[in-house]
Amino acid sequence: MSNAIDIKFKDLKKTSEENKSIFSNAKPFPYIEIDNFFDNNYLDEILNSFPKMSENSYDYNSKTKTEVKLAINSPEKIPTKINSFIEYLNSYPFLNFLQNLTGIKEKLVPDPYLFGAGLHEIRRGGFLKIHSDFNIHPQLSLNRRINLLLYLNKNWKEDWGGQLELWDKEMKSCKVKVLPVFNKMVIFRTTDYSFHGHPEPLTCPENITRKSIAMYYYTNGRPKEEINFKNGERGQSTLYQKRYGHEDDFVTNRIIFKKVFGSFYIRKKERY
Repeated sequence: MSNAIDIKFKDLKKTSEENKSIFSNAKPFPYIEIDNFFDNNYLDEILNSFPKMSENSYDYNSKTKTEVKLAINSPEKIPTKINSFIEYLNSYPFLNFLQNLTGIKEKLVPDPYLFGAGLHEIRRGGFLKIHSDFNIHPQLSLNRRINLLLYLNKNWKEDWGGQLELWDKEMKSCKVKVLPVFNKMVIFRTTDYSFHGHPEPLTCPENITRKSIAMYYYTNGRPKEEINFKNGERGQSTLYQKRYGHEDDFVTNRIIFKKVFGSFYIRKKERY
């Protein structure tokens, strides 16, 4: 899988060392965006293998006042080429890169089940309101610590929207906007305060969608400063936020994952 990484980033240890201070000192919370980290020809093959979710029926098609998106979270439904790539993103060399880059002391653990992760696609009119993510894996009972988002959108125009927004802890203002262009990788710490999303509906043409691969990484335990104890023990819940100065049309909700039987979970919305 060495052909997946662009030649200038192949020395993962050197790359992590050169960028760890950028990550840790970033505002509004630790994050980094890296352009062309992966080999463009290899990523072309990944894009060509990406399923046309918007033209087919898949397990997960969320349409609420907090998000409108399509996703494939089951490895057995992901094309072989992309599964091989995901396996690399869960491999020891890449985990070691993330460990050093982020400075997380607890050992990182990948999620082979891709719970909530995997392939995401958003079409015209879709959005994802600002939120902080669920923080406990429902099957592994591990703490979610890192989000990795890899965008696969060629010739994406800024006026179509879809920028990843990073908001401050007080939800007073958006501090960073990231255009979801092809071969842009964003990595950030996942805490109760890492508020992010793309809250405005996409205005891209009907035949174009916003595609990405999402990977989440976990540890056994986490620092207490990453937890907002006012939320209580929220576990497998997503906390959506209202933006200051915006008329966000939803009641503050938390999306929880409720176990039905075996390893099968459903999404359930709680209003509070």
